[in-house]
Amino acid sequence: MLKIRRSNERGYAEHGWLQSHHTFSFASYYDPANMGFRGLRVINQDKIAGASGFPTHPHRDMEIVTYMVEGELTHQDSMGNTEVIRRGEVQYMCAGTGVAHSEYNATDKEAHLLQIWIQPQQLGLKPAYGQKSFLPDFSTGNLTRVLSPDGAEGSVAIQQDANLWVGWLKPQTLKLPLKKERHGWLQVVKGDIKIGEATLHPGDAVAITNEDGPQVEAIGESEILFFDLA
Repeated sequence: MLKIRRSNERGYAEHGWLQSHHTFSFASYYDPANMGFRGLRVINQDKIAGASGFPTHPHRDMEIVTYMVEGELTHQDSMGNTEVIRRGEVQYMCAGTGVAHSEYNATDKEAHLLQIWIQPQQLGLKPAYGQKSFLPDFSTGNLTRVLSPDGAEGSVAIQQDANLWVGWLKPQTLKLPLKKERHGWLQVVKGDIKIGEATLHPGDAVAITNEDGPQVEAIGESEILFFDLA
């Protein structure tokens, strides 16, 4: 079964320095029909103007993932990490018992990213941080696993029974790594993707249930995120 979530159905917040689209309920955007999907709690598409960003703020008991679409972002946190996240990199933070961090675009160009929150399997975990570049793997026309519960295939390990694949695709068809007893979420970042009878455009997404290895077609050059969830 496929359930489409169109880009223009998402919540939207405009803060001058920040433009943010919310796939699920977040902050002042409340939609009881879209509170998350399985372990997925937040997918925010953020565009942050140059020389601006999020000041230091706290998180706890959430797996927080940042995926850079364009530009770069400087991360600092109370664990002592100071890192710059760039295109082709994935950053992971287990907030656990509590972490404070800031995210700042120190350049003069807009930073475009997806911030993803995944609910952990248990509360009160020790905070942790990870970051990894997946270039040039992203440019192969295949799916690259970037998150997993056990660090499989060189991915970053997270505290949930969930996997995330990234695909930078040419015009092609491929089968998604989904078993019938699992649940999938496909998020289109760039380009157009056909699945079943539907065509998805940038910002669109589809929840996939009760499907075994569904096939998608990249109509042109495209970029997707695919989540495999318990």
